[in-house]
Amino acid sequence: MLSERNFARQIDLTSLQLFVAVCELGSIGRAAEREFIAASAISKRLSDLEAALGTTLLLRHARGVRLTVAGEGLLHHARAVLFGLEKMQVELAEYADGVRGHVRVHASISAIVQFLPEDLGAFTRLHPQIKIDLEEHLSPEVLRAVQEGAADLGLCNGATGIGGLQSLPYRRDRLVLVVPRGHPLADGGPVAFETSLPFDHVGLHANSSIHLATHQAASRAGTSVRVRIRVTGLDAMCRMIANDLGVGVMPERAFKLLNATDTLQALPLTDPWALRQLVLVARNFSSLPATARLLVDHLQAVEMQQAA
Repeated sequence: MLSERNFARQIDLTSLQLFVAVCELGSIGRAAEREFIAASAISKRLSDLEAALGTTLLLRHARGVRLTVAGEGLLHHARAVLFGLEKMQVELAEYADGVRGHVRVHASISAIVQFLPEDLGAFTRLHPQIKIDLEEHLSPEVLRAVQEGAADLGLCNGATGIGGLQSLPYRRDRLVLVVPRGHPLADGGPVAFETSLPFDHVGLHANSSIHLATHQAASRAGTSVRVRIRVTGLDAMCRMIANDLGVGVMPERAFKLLNATDTLQALPLTDPWALRQLVLVARNFSSLPATARLLVDHLQAVEMQQAA
């Protein structure tokens, strides 16, 4: 069996790149065309790779190649190695040229509507050379994107459960019950969510953290939420409630930003789950690129200012 040092010496990056190309295109010939190299040269490198590993990686057939089980394992690791090298190149370039680059961020609707416009605006004014790619997703999808590497950072409801990811506190928010002015509950001040259950509700997406929290609360009360209509955004929820289609639950700050017509009233919910912690999540904060670490530091500083 090869020692780790000898193994590393026999596996060259060019062969790994060509192996990945062949796997992606399903053919040595097509890979040769894309990589501008002779097909015979690719075949020789693949044979040398199989000899170094002591196993068959590809099964050749008339219409191309098919991965063996060992080949599937190598493809996974080869992609990880090549991605790591690309990440290293980007980060070293950031240090050489001054910090620049981009950060991929996935965030929940609550974080985007309430806090991120101001927080990211302040960050980009400090670091105009850093581009932020921001996508809105439900909290479970945010966690999945970070876990799978589709996003560098995620911002979501901490009560969702972060699995094997790392988390840092970002902001706190409070959920309120939104009702039309003149509604039977409108003059009652703070209310328990249970008091809203006799009324129709305007609900959010079935996988949203607010949907899960409200339906769990209804279940504990021995009943269910009467969802009359379901919407995908908080602005749409406000419009539906203003037109007497039900009541709804949303973050307090989002309500203040969206209630432009003053036709609605927000009642603070007394339920413990109505106070929420939004969190930053990453696979490993210490191994993030320099640009992403700058953004984390900025958002953490904002959180500490709010907490003070």
